[in-house]
Amino acid sequence: MGKRALITGITGQDGSYLADFLLEQGYEVFGLVRRSSTLNFQRIRHIQDRITILSADLLDQNSLLTAMAEAEPDEVYNLAAQSFVPTSWTQPVLTGEATALGVMRMLEAIKRVTPKARFYQASSSEMFGKVRESPQTERTPFYPRSPYGVAKVYGHWITVNYRESYGLFAVSGILFNHESPRRGLEFVTRKVSYGVARIKLGLATELPLGNLDAKRDWGFAGDYVRAMWQMLQEEVPSDYVVGTGVQHSVRDLIELAFEHVGLDWREHVVQDERLLRPAEVDTLVADASKARRQLGWEPTVDFDGLVRMMVDADVELLSSPRSEPGAHDP
Repeated sequence: MGKRALITGITGQDGSYLADFLLEQGYEVFGLVRRSSTLNFQRIRHIQDRITILSADLLDQNSLLTAMAEAEPDEVYNLAAQSFVPTSWTQPVLTGEATALGVMRMLEAIKRVTPKARFYQASSSEMFGKVRESPQTERTPFYPRSPYGVAKVYGHWITVNYRESYGLFAVSGILFNHESPRRGLEFVTRKVSYGVARIKLGLATELPLGNLDAKRDWGFAGDYVRAMWQMLQEEVPSDYVVGTGVQHSVRDLIELAFEHVGLDWREHVVQDERLLRPAEVDTLVADASKARRQLGWEPTVDFDGLVRMMVDADVELLSSPRSEPGAHDP
């Protein structure tokens, strides 16, 4: 009989790729979904008949206890969060409740109901924020620069605390930026690929963006969910940085995306100060040597391939007769 996995945030980018991957490995997959007036199953529509959806909320402890008892998972992947950084300034309390305390509620549910289950927490490179050293490793001090980053630091350390206090197999993956055609439209990579596709197809002439000088380590989400799974197959629980180790600026992203469709970005990109962050994270780049060494993890898609994949997918999406603009849930 195959293993059972419970994924929070299964309707998001990472959750949908992880569900695809686990089904390929023969898992029985359960997905946690928050009840809302606009449920969006777009990213998991192709596998919806192969997974079990449970209703629960990271803000409601009892619902998590019930879901854990129903799924009886061998592995739990906590990918749900309020994960859009700009929203964390306008909704800081919600971000704290879901992205910080939600992790503790999940750990508490595991401790009480399924203490043998292995737990993965989605930590973030945003925890490094105003970086103290470059590249960033598992030992680099955190200096978050947004309510989202601060909440992720809490989630990270409460995972360590429950591992050390209660003996849970609980790990955090400190994932650097990872993108795909399934990325929400509010994130800069998808904003660029979707905007480029619209301009190429004559549906728009301008693409408004914020800081073009911010530098990130971008990889493909499909590669990163494999690292999550690999962490839970280890004998000893440990935290890992996951990234490509290669850095690019938003300007690099724009240039490549426009170049791919034969356009000059300078004729279309306009800088909008309203899109700038109150406190910017200027530079992030991963040192994932521990993950490569201990997990044998390697990325398969490079930056150029990722950008081209996303632009091609959005051109195809917008060219289809019944094009759907893409999900906004993170």
